[in-house]
Amino acid sequence: MVDEFEAHRTALTGHCYRMLGSIADADDAVQETMLRAWRARDGFDGKASVRTWLYRIATNVCLDEIEKRGRRARPMEEGPAGTTSDPLVKRERTYWLEPVPDALAVPADESPARQLVLRESIRLAFVSALQHLPPRQRAVLLLVEVLDWAAAEVAEGLEMTVAAVNSALQRARATLAGRRGVSPAGPLSAEQRQMVDRYVAAFERYDVEGLVALLREDSTFSMPPYALWLQGPAPVRDWLLGHGAGCRGSRLLPVAACGSPAFAQYRAAEGGGHRPWALVVLELDGDRIAGWNSFLDTEILFPLFGLPDFLPEDR
Repeated sequence: MVDEFEAHRTALTGHCYRMLGSIADADDAVQETMLRAWRARDGFDGKASVRTWLYRIATNVCLDEIEKRGRRARPMEEGPAGTTSDPLVKRERTYWLEPVPDALAVPADESPARQLVLRESIRLAFVSALQHLPPRQRAVLLLVEVLDWAAAEVAEGLEMTVAAVNSALQRARATLAGRRGVSPAGPLSAEQRQMVDRYVAAFERYDVEGLVALLREDSTFSMPPYALWLQGPAPVRDWLLGHGAGCRGSRLLPVAACGSPAFAQYRAAEGGGHRPWALVVLELDGDRIAGWNSFLDTEILFPLFGLPDFLPEDR
């Protein structure tokens, strides 16, 4: 039965990531789910599928975790946009929303249509919006909107009435509808793919004017674990020419993260080659970049993506 449980690990990891906003916490939650399922295996009556049964356990594990740890945040939620002269204040890694590798959250055996839905549901804006829902509303919304459960299934899994499930779903939908950036984005258009290619080329040339020309006027730029965030092309230009100038000579490797264009950034190292610097996730709006997110916790994130800890000069 262990192998049968393991077959659902990726699906469960994606669900726990949406609930918790952290791949590290999601991994822990899935491990706890597997442990609880193994202990309760003799009580599994087969009325629901193994996957449904595991989702029920995982959802309740996540609800327990949220009660203990609270929600994950993004720098843009912590206060007004800053300036390049503001001090860099660092918060603990466990405070911030984390990116997730698509491969750890989207099962490869799902249909293309389902994979699209699942990738949309791990976008940073969506997972961030989920963090603002009360835990049970969050669970209800995900079980219905992402997993296609009926209200009666959700009610049974969460020990709620159907009326309470429908009420929670209505409130959750209303909250998300009022938050910016949570509408479906869909696959990248040819124009967007070209724009992302221009971003990579400009970054590796360190063409600052070319980079900021790709930003939306109200775009955001953030660097967790630092609380500072910037808004708009002009402050980002100042950053790239000032504090960020050490990124000149960087290399970018494409990765699949958060259902979005993403890259592993390696900065030039003394003596040659490149060392890990950031996991960059871009949020797009039409033919412009709406969000540039550089997650600096490379010691945790790069191994999750199977990324090397050094790029030789002849990369």
